[in-house]
Amino acid sequence: MGLKVLMFGWEFPPNITGGLGTACYGLTKGLLNAGVKVHFLLPRKFGNEDPAVDIINASSFSLPDIEELSRSYRGQFAAEAVDSPLSPYATAGAYLEEMDTLKKSYPLLSEEYQFSGKYGETLFEEVHRYAHIASGVARVGGFDLIHVHDWPVYPAGIMAKDVSGKPLIVHVHATEFDRSGERVNQMVYDIERLGMQKADKIIAVSHYTKGIIVERYGIPPEKVAVVHNAVDREQFIKLPVSFSEKIVVFLGRVTFQKGPDYFVEAAAKVLEKRGDVRFVMAGSGDMFRRLIHRATDLGISSHFHFTGFLNKEDVNRLLNLASVYVMPSVSEPFGLSALEAMKAEVPVIISKQSGVAEVLRNVIKVDFWDVEALANAIYGILQYDALAQNMRDSGTVEVSTFDWNLTARKIQNIYQSVL
Repeated sequence: MGLKVLMFGWEFPPNITGGLGTACYGLTKGLLNAGVKVHFLLPRKFGNEDPAVDIINASSFSLPDIEELSRSYRGQFAAEAVDSPLSPYATAGAYLEEMDTLKKSYPLLSEEYQFSGKYGETLFEEVHRYAHIASGVARVGGFDLIHVHDWPVYPAGIMAKDVSGKPLIVHVHATEFDRSGERVNQMVYDIERLGMQKADKIIAVSHYTKGIIVERYGIPPEKVAVVHNAVDREQFIKLPVSFSEKIVVFLGRVTFQKGPDYFVEAAAKVLEKRGDVRFVMAGSGDMFRRLIHRATDLGISSHFHFTGFLNKEDVNRLLNLASVYVMPSVSEPFGLSALEAMKAEVPVIISKQSGVAEVLRNVIKVDFWDVEALANAIYGILQYDALAQNMRDSGTVEVSTFDWNLTARKIQNIYQSVL
């Protein structure tokens, strides 16, 4: 019999907000190909997920179900101190009292509760409820270990480990320091640190991320294994392009972490040298409106396009048009989008402050803050056809070595080491 894994994640294709869901899907498929059975608990199942994956829908549990799961979990605490996933509790009674308060605060949950599965205003309340559902699912058993992806499901992993006694693998795709710099959300940081402390093994998506885990969270380095992400092996269909202007693309959340403001500033410098270029920022985030105003102030709005969030099909269309792909992240644990652009035969520029910079050779690497170097790199690729063609050819060969099946085998070895 193969291994059986209870996996927790907050998003899953095609309903994703970034690279996390894409990575979860790629890894899950790789594990399935290797004979590992994966049961994946999602906050909300939309119905258009891959039917090959056994997805458990947390939104299918009614409030009585949650109450029953809580009663089952109640006996695990007795009178001992509780390490709560979300806030400190002195006793189990205090923890369960907070659960009762939660139910009274949200009367709409009296029957069934539909998780949004997003990162909105009710995120912490959703994280809390998801964790209790996860603990109930874990009590059913029938699995060998627990594997969780990113902080919203760390509390679920902790509770599932407590009720089942099974090993916990925490997979770190990003940390609060990546998302927020030095202005960390203390509650998120505390959840991340507790999840890492409770884990039997931590998987980091890069050595860059491992360094943050060790230095910022105080985790022993021997507890952290590095397994780089991969890219879907599905062939990219290259279509003929009848578009005379050059297209330079940014694809990602329009937030501090992704460095979109450096992309705008570099665009202005490139447009000073040649005017047959259009810059496209595909994504949404809290910096979106500010950067629209900045593009206007720089006088480049006629050559700069903001698309908002794009689905997979539209992303593929955009990459088909792209002459250059730019990932100027301030702090990027890995950077799956760089691999996807290389697979689409697009020359790629990435920041040195990214995990994928550890493993890619056939790209141009610049410091995220060096706008002059970024602009020169973009201009060089646009100006010199031989350079662009060499990057396309060598990049396509290099990216073919990044395979989720190989990544899954590395994960399997980690599973065996903790069992």
